[in-house]
Amino acid sequence: MEATSGIDEPVSGELVSVAHALSLPAESYGNDPDIEMAWAMRAMQHAEVYYKLISSVDPQFLKLTKVDDQIYSEFRENFEKLRIDVLDPEELKSESAKEKWRPFCLKFDGIVEDFNYGTLLRLDCSQGYTEENTIFAPRIQFFAIEIARNREGYNKAVYISVQDKEGEKEINGEENKEKGINIGGEEKVKKGAESGGEKEEGVNRGEKGKTDKGGEKEKKAEEADREMNKSGEASV
Repeated sequence: MEATSGIDEPVSGELVSVAHALSLPAESYGNDPDIEMAWAMRAMQHAEVYYKLISSVDPQFLKLTKVDDQIYSEFRENFEKLRIDVLDPEELKSESAKEKWRPFCLKFDGIVEDFNYGTLLRLDCSQGYTEENTIFAPRIQFFAIEIARNREGYNKAVYISVQDKEGEKEINGEENKEKGINIGGEEKVKKGAESGGEKEEGVNRGEKGKTDKGGEKEKKAEEADREMNKSGEASV
């Protein structure tokens, strides 16, 4: 695929469940197991890259090959009424369907690189690459259906779903951050109030101590006056 998105984050868990479908016995394919494993890895990588693209960029703006216009035009000319949002495997795999698809696919031999290479194709375009939602298809068949899904707006469901989830994560992150700030502020206010209370209590204690000491001094002064008066009276 030519389209790029500049995304580094892997798609979380979407492709793991495809492993079982890709680990079928070699007899299912008629080729060497090592070759099939290499094919399986390449098919999974291709699927992962494609799912990243339609998750992060509005699919209507994606260009998958140099000949998207030709592929789409030929596809809708030959399969005008084919439902592509949710595919019926019989429309792709039955003998009558293969007879109709074969001439379409051969038109792109030499035009689309590896046009008949095995590729993973989703049945329901609103869902990811799960075992139940995935079938094998020639690459040109994948391109034809996915280009049509992009241009006709069906793949936008994936893009909107992923973007909504990302938006929720950002909102929750901001709320948690704000909550942490509020909690920290409340603790500071509480500690400040407690500290202020302790200071006020200390001041009160100091004032009380000063008052008590002042009273004692006044009492002693009065006693001294009385003693002096007594002495004066006696001497007179």
